[in-house]
Amino acid sequence: MLYAGVAWHSSGYEVVFSRDAGSGGAPVPSARFGPSERDALVAHLRSVADHADDELVSVVDSTNGIIDGLLMAVGLRVHRADPWSLPERPVLGSVGAADLAEAARRDLARLDRLTIDDGTLTGRVTEQLATMNRSAAAEAPLRAAGRWFTHGARDERVVALTFDDGPQPPYTGQVLDILDHYGVPATFFCVGLNALERSKDTDRMMAAGHTVANHTWSHAYLPDLTRDQLREQLARTFEVLPRIDGEPVRYFRPPYGSRSPEVVGWLGEEDVTTVTWDVDAEDWTLPSPEKIAADVLRKTEPGSVILLHDGGGDRSRTVASVPLVIEGLQERGYRFVLLDELKPAI
Repeated sequence: MLYAGVAWHSSGYEVVFSRDAGSGGAPVPSARFGPSERDALVAHLRSVADHADDELVSVVDSTNGIIDGLLMAVGLRVHRADPWSLPERPVLGSVGAADLAEAARRDLARLDRLTIDDGTLTGRVTEQLATMNRSAAAEAPLRAAGRWFTHGARDERVVALTFDDGPQPPYTGQVLDILDHYGVPATFFCVGLNALERSKDTDRMMAAGHTVANHTWSHAYLPDLTRDQLREQLARTFEVLPRIDGEPVRYFRPPYGSRSPEVVGWLGEEDVTTVTWDVDAEDWTLPSPEKIAADVLRKTEPGSVILLHDGGGDRSRTVASVPLVIEGLQERGYRFVLLDELKPAI
């Protein structure tokens, strides 16, 4: 079997290959890709898989939620290596690509194989939900202070439309075109590695009156981070996002909604307002546009925060759903607003 460790660092990605002992296949050279070269990375791994004599297994870690969906979308096999299978990570970055490949070569059965339905957290979804539930008490004082919210007040038919994981061409631009057509504002929670070389997209968001907010540097699963690693993910992402009067917008969304009581405490020490959601159509599982829209329309209430995605994989179905969502909610008397226009929930 051929293993590809896919690592991320502050300015892109690295891939290193390893084989089972005695497999006899030809060596595959390592490769590096810039932050805007994810499509080239995916194409490279697809080409290696097509020409290899044995099956290719790509390996990411739980701090890399950017690449796995793209790899699975083209039919590649992807596994996740968790902290207990790996050496210590740097403050910003995954472990090395060679370490990821070696973890798979050493004991692939220990690494969860990812699925489209559960994504990067395949095998840890139950753990994630339990950890989120344990965090409720830690969130309470932040909610009372207006620094953590899931939705707005339920007394007015307004909703906030939000998009996660971009910017990613061509989908982010297509979403912006649709929003411009309908005159609808939205909030884009951007991943730092994606925004690093996509300033034209984030500048366009700001120029159109949308809000640009923080979604970590690498779409990391927050409970697997140390305090310093979380701080660096936040700070580095704010550095590459557009600013208003010299300051970035201080909204933050945890990838997957992930948190723990410790993480919530650390976020309370940062100058951020954490925003989750109450309407999730799970468009990342690639349902039809009609199903995405139907789920949003069914779940939306006054004050809802709606979660969709403009990055992280093939988002063509999400793009096709956006006009259905907008028209459907407008027909029901809803008005779209930015997050800071939502009245606090009682």
